[in-house]
Amino acid sequence: MSRRGSLPAPPPDMTERLPETVEYVGFWARVGASLIDTALALLIIVPLSIAVYGTSYFDVASTGLVAGPADVLISWVLPALAVVLFWVHRQATPGKMAISARVVDAGTGGPLGVGRSIVRYLGYFVSTIPLGLGLLWVAFDPKKQGWHDKIAGTYVVKA
Repeated sequence: MSRRGSLPAPPPDMTERLPETVEYVGFWARVGASLIDTALALLIIVPLSIAVYGTSYFDVASTGLVAGPADVLISWVLPALAVVLFWVHRQATPGKMAISARVVDAGTGGPLGVGRSIVRYLGYFVSTIPLGLGLLWVAFDPKKQGWHDKIAGTYVVKA
């Protein structure tokens, strides 16, 4: 038995709720923020990995691409959890905070929820796999959105 009814209203124009003076953060500023985040992550990941696996952790011939369960936790799960928590609670990772940028919901201009943050994080893989084209997209998009931003419905704006 089918239900009759009207289709849901189309989503509003994504810029409706953002201030007209919003400044989208461009490609090179975001590259800088990513470099800061990567350096900070490595300051945590490398010592933890060495503490668990010793210096042989870096010998891929003996350990393989994944050294063990702790490697998955330290190198994949904890960074993903940290990024999502920063987006939810601070609207920015430390790198984005350093360049005075924040990640906002494109529909409301407000903070991201957990679900949208997870989708955005997973969208990084989609953006990266085709030779980083989805990340490079930021340089050419009028609203400076990468594919991960388009997938998740987010903008990166000046704070």
